[in-house]
Amino acid sequence: MKLVTYLREETDQLAILVDGLLYNTQDLHPDLPNSIQMFLMAWEDVIDIALHADAQLKAGKKVGSAFGIPFDSVHILAPVPFPTSCRDGYAFRQHVAAARRNRKVDMIPEFDEYPIFYFTNHNAIQGPGEISCMPDHFDKLDFELEAAIVVCKAGRNIKAEEADEYIGGFMIMNDMSARTLQMEEMKLNLGPAKGKDFSTVIGPMLVTPDELESFLIPAKPGHTGKNYNLKMTCKVNGIQVSEGNMGDMDWTFAEILERCAYGANILPGDVIGSGTVGTGCFLELNGTGKLNNPDYQEQWLQAGDVVEMEIAGLGTLKNTIVKEDSDFSILALKKKA
Repeated sequence: MKLVTYLREETDQLAILVDGLLYNTQDLHPDLPNSIQMFLMAWEDVIDIALHADAQLKAGKKVGSAFGIPFDSVHILAPVPFPTSCRDGYAFRQHVAAARRNRKVDMIPEFDEYPIFYFTNHNAIQGPGEISCMPDHFDKLDFELEAAIVVCKAGRNIKAEEADEYIGGFMIMNDMSARTLQMEEMKLNLGPAKGKDFSTVIGPMLVTPDELESFLIPAKPGHTGKNYNLKMTCKVNGIQVSEGNMGDMDWTFAEILERCAYGANILPGDVIGSGTVGTGCFLELNGTGKLNNPDYQEQWLQAGDVVEMEIAGLGTLKNTIVKEDSDFSILALKKKA
């Protein structure tokens, strides 16, 4: 099932997407909530109703009073526009190893010992459309090609063997990054913060696990949880710059969830990213390019650039980079030592 949130009469409206048409949930069945927040809160009571409606729509049947609205005719929001929190993991060894190699440092052995994550700004979540950036963001502005999940039921101290039951669905994530701000603050061993808090993009839809069963593959040896063979790509201005696969995750979402829930409550509406896939950002690509050729010309995102991310089964997430009308700079506020 593909769940989409769009703007309807100045509020968020939940719909099921079938064959390019959106069907409002409350019109499909009176017990279905009209927002993803309420849907996630009532997950165990409503998921079977929604899946039945989805199956009927796919069979070409009329369901309730719902009528199809063309996907391309409405303003698509983030699938979960108001998440309860947003964490981002570090699941792809290829990306971590390449980034460290490019900095001429050894691979950190702790990567293979436990999954990690950081909290990012859940109030900066957005969907397809424009990404507004301040002047300092354009100092090495970057994308990050990732997948993400949303939690569909509350839990605490969840074991990885059970954690897939807490995953409501999957989305594309673009963890936007202002690299100069990020690297500057992380010298103090804290962060990332200002380098990441201006925009995290998810969408364009939330795809429930049943939709992806044909893509299931084993987790990496020694790991626990479901894994999916889903090709991942990113294009900038129509030119492909990144390619990877969700199946290359070394740490599964189940294992990341286990760590997130240790001694802490996870809640319906929590969004958790995978971390960047190998080749999934300019920071890595530029570093590899310069390692192989000192004259390599770095590339970073500029105003007007169009970023298109695609993951098999999860759709295409498209954004345009926009420069805010401001000359305010926090980099210029630095005190001299």
